[in-house]
Amino acid sequence: MTKQEIERSILQQLLYGADADKLPLSRFKRIQSPGFWSIFRSLYIVTGLLALWHVFHKRAVIFDGSYFKPFDLTNWLDISVAAFALIFLWSAIHHFYVASFGVSLKSISLKDIEIRPSSEDQDSILNRHLDEIVYFFQSTRYDLVIVEDLDRFEDSDIFVTLREINSLVNGNVGVRRRVRFLYALRDDMFVNTDRTKFFEFIIPVVPIINSSNSIDMVLAQGKRLELDGRLNQQFLREVSRYLSDLRLIYNIFNEYAIYVANLETDGENVLDATKLLAVLIYKNVYPRDFERLHRGEGHLAEILGRKDELIAKREQSYRSEIAEHERSIETAEQEIAKNLRELRRIYAMALFETLPANTTGVGRTAQEHIALNTLSEREDIEQFITAPTLYCHIPNAGRRQHNNAAFQKSVAFELSYAERVRSIEHKADAYRKAAHRRIAHLRSEVKAVRTSKFNVLLRSSTQEVESLFENLGDGGQLARFLLLEGHLDDSYYQYTSLFHSGRLSPSDNKFLIQIRAFHTPDPLFPIDNPSEVIAGMREDDFGLDYALNVRLVDALLERKEHEERLEKVFAYLSNEFPNQQEFFEAYYATGSHVSEFLMQLVDAWRGFVPATIEGISATLHIARLIEHLPPAMLAREREEHPELCEFVADNLRDILDLLEGGDPVKLEELRIEANDLAAIAGYPNVARKLYELGHYSLNSANFDYIFGSILGEEVGPALRKRHYSRVRNSGAEPLLNRVDDDFATYFANVLLGLDDDNEEDIDAILAVMSHDELDTEEIETFVLRQTKLLPSLEEVPERYRAVVVRGAQIAPTWSNCLAFIRAETFESSALTTFLDDDEVRATLLETQLPDAKEALPLLQFLINAEDLGDEAYRAYVQALPTKFKKFPGSISPRKRRILIDERRVTFDAQNLAALDGEVDLQTLFVARNIASYLRDPSSFSIDDDFRERLLTADITSDEKLAIISLMDLSSLPSLPERASIVGPILLRTNGAIPSLAPDIVKAVIVNAKPVGTQVQLLNLLHETLDKSEVREVLGQLPDPYSKIQTGYARPLLRRTNENSELVRWLEARDIISSVGTPLWSSDIIVYLYRS
Repeated sequence: MTKQEIERSILQQLLYGADADKLPLSRFKRIQSPGFWSIFRSLYIVTGLLALWHVFHKRAVIFDGSYFKPFDLTNWLDISVAAFALIFLWSAIHHFYVASFGVSLKSISLKDIEIRPSSEDQDSILNRHLDEIVYFFQSTRYDLVIVEDLDRFEDSDIFVTLREINSLVNGNVGVRRRVRFLYALRDDMFVNTDRTKFFEFIIPVVPIINSSNSIDMVLAQGKRLELDGRLNQQFLREVSRYLSDLRLIYNIFNEYAIYVANLETDGENVLDATKLLAVLIYKNVYPRDFERLHRGEGHLAEILGRKDELIAKREQSYRSEIAEHERSIETAEQEIAKNLRELRRIYAMALFETLPANTTGVGRTAQEHIALNTLSEREDIEQFITAPTLYCHIPNAGRRQHNNAAFQKSVAFELSYAERVRSIEHKADAYRKAAHRRIAHLRSEVKAVRTSKFNVLLRSSTQEVESLFENLGDGGQLARFLLLEGHLDDSYYQYTSLFHSGRLSPSDNKFLIQIRAFHTPDPLFPIDNPSEVIAGMREDDFGLDYALNVRLVDALLERKEHEERLEKVFAYLSNEFPNQQEFFEAYYATGSHVSEFLMQLVDAWRGFVPATIEGISATLHIARLIEHLPPAMLAREREEHPELCEFVADNLRDILDLLEGGDPVKLEELRIEANDLAAIAGYPNVARKLYELGHYSLNSANFDYIFGSILGEEVGPALRKRHYSRVRNSGAEPLLNRVDDDFATYFANVLLGLDDDNEEDIDAILAVMSHDELDTEEIETFVLRQTKLLPSLEEVPERYRAVVVRGAQIAPTWSNCLAFIRAETFESSALTTFLDDDEVRATLLETQLPDAKEALPLLQFLINAEDLGDEAYRAYVQALPTKFKKFPGSISPRKRRILIDERRVTFDAQNLAALDGEVDLQTLFVARNIASYLRDPSSFSIDDDFRERLLTADITSDEKLAIISLMDLSSLPSLPERASIVGPILLRTNGAIPSLAPDIVKAVIVNAKPVGTQVQLLNLLHETLDKSEVREVLGQLPDPYSKIQTGYARPLLRRTNENSELVRWLEARDIISSVGTPLWSSDIIVYLYRS
């Protein structure tokens, strides 16, 4: 405001503060209200005017004097009228005369001339109208003028003017009292000591309110209006820091009381009292911006109008982060390196291929030398990969620079080494699980962002509206607090007008306008009065997507009168289900009656469950069904749609991520079989409940989780090696019941799948074999890989005895063998396989075979075990406690040979005859029992040909000599082969046979081999021959022996013992002349007789 405007305001407040009757001469005219005496005044005026008219009408007689005649009481009426007219005329003239004192001439305007008084040019209005001010104090009885609030105009000159006026008033003769001016202003209006010189008396005022005690004033207003119970005390404490004007606080709470009394909502107090107070605070602190808000203008309107923009940015932020996590997981899955060490080796090998030939080391500087074979083990290998230049160390060539700038891209063009390191780290299960949890959380945030409160959206993007706050007074601190704390948001309109029930809000009206324009609003479009919106919609609209609004569906569900409309909504959803996923997601997230909605939808549309399973949002739908449907309905859906259980089991982790609270009881009625309990480790209460109910698949992963996380026992190899034993020994009744109820599945999925399950307890093995429903071949696979042997065949089920025996899974004892032979399922091949095992044989032979009569079947099996390996058969035959009386008829010659070798068949003529046709076995049989034969050779029908074979058998030389003595040797001259056999035997036994004739001797010597043997036999048997026969024999020997005859020859023999003996007896019998030794050697020279 200008100084003139301030002075005009002061003058107006001063003059217009007094009654107009008290300032009749003031030039400032005011409207006067007629009082009680105005009736009489108006009657006086009318009467006076009538009197004047009468006098004017009688003017002629008045002027000639006849009017007053007679001048007595008889003419009182005419005289009185004339007198009254005269008095009225005087009073009128007097009134106009007095009124003329208040008339001022401001200007006279002619054609080209305007005359103004000089006072019109004065700047000060107070000075210009100083006479009015003096007149005011002369005409009134005021003696104190209070001046306040002038300090806010920051103009101290006005105080100088007021001080001068105060002095003039007090110095005026017409003012007979002292008038004082009292000023209320801030200390800083005058600098330093000026104020003490200016004012006569100064009274300091202690401030009533400031930011530190404003809370007390605010609370006091709450108590005054009895609002303490409705208002949030914390909000009052916080907002009071921004309110430091007591009048402002009074005004805010007075308006609050008025608004509360007028805001009606069907008699229900549904409006937030704190938000209403926030709106009124904003209204009073920022009145101009609040006024513009009604027209959709101003800073607050612009901030609230950015809600859609903030939502879009928030959604984009979430989706970008989801995409980043998904790319990270995908990149990690594509990474071929299993760990960082392998990745370093890949890059080290690739770098080695790019280096010059014969490079032994590299360095980042010329001084550094890193051996190539250690490069892959260095943690700082990335520095070598990214270095633009490397220094290669080459023997005999020194250091050489190598351009390495393009190396990293040559290995992997799209990803750097650091990115591949992160990919490997992201392959870890912990990161993957965390990433999946984060993605699930972000997707839920995307769905919920449109229902987020405005302050939440605003906090995430304060920079977007920062400039709008700055344009408000006080830098927008109060507005910032109200908006960011959620006390002021886009629901402000409910608090700024009389919002009576039954009226459409702007948002409701906008919704109806859009559907009439054939535009489908968003499912989360805000509707404030759904009942009024429903009333404004056509019946056909409920069979279209117009009715798919969260608030509308909630309203339809709340009242039974809308059942037909709901049926139309459900019919539309069943027909357009794939295209309405946005509505379902919105309603699941923000609907107030999700349970009722799903129950009615499932009843109205019996194909809802199959349709959801086939849809793109199947996990979300099934999660909401589990969460909101009652157990009975879930059980019904499970029975009618078996695929429901399978889907839940396959997607349990994702479903639990969507379930509110993860209540395991909600899964009980589905009777699912969770495929991977470890995948829901983040929901331990659910995993434990499924374990207790037995609702999980029987697989190794689930058992690992149960033992490790629920039972708290050791897993890994300790569990895998004896899985069923650990289950039986766990003592966990839910686990035992689950396994026993579906043992076939447990056996097929777990026990058979664990190749290292080979250390089961005996009881566990026998328990598995007791299940008749299992496949025999699978049982055999399981049993045969166990390392523990079953101690007793009697405990093994009959149908598996052959299996355990064949697989050598039974303890190797003679009693088990005998028990198997007696079993109904006895298989000779199985027992043969068992006995043929080296370890089994070694163990069995450590104990003696039973000799009791009961063991005869075992002994018979052993001796008749044709399919046993020869080595095993021989070992068992050796262990037989007794001999058998005859050869088994079903065994092969090899086995009979073993029986003969081990002397396990009685030697008699009958058994020998049983071997007819098998000359070798007969010969062996006699040879192995030669002593028995020699004791009574006549009991056996054996000829010289047989005896000849015995001579070649493995018997002693004496026994052979005894056999020779039983032979007819006269045929030896004609049987050179037999003679060649007999000769060596005679040599070894010194030829102690008296019946040797010269022909026999000659045949024996001549057919013997080699020459040395012939010489030895001749030395042994020469006495049987005469000289001529000796020379005959010598003549048949090889040279030089054949030359020892008569004549001039001198045979030369090598000096050996037999040759020395030969020449000795030849010389003694005078068959040769003499012997000698040549000078050049040690040989023997034989001198012959010449005739």
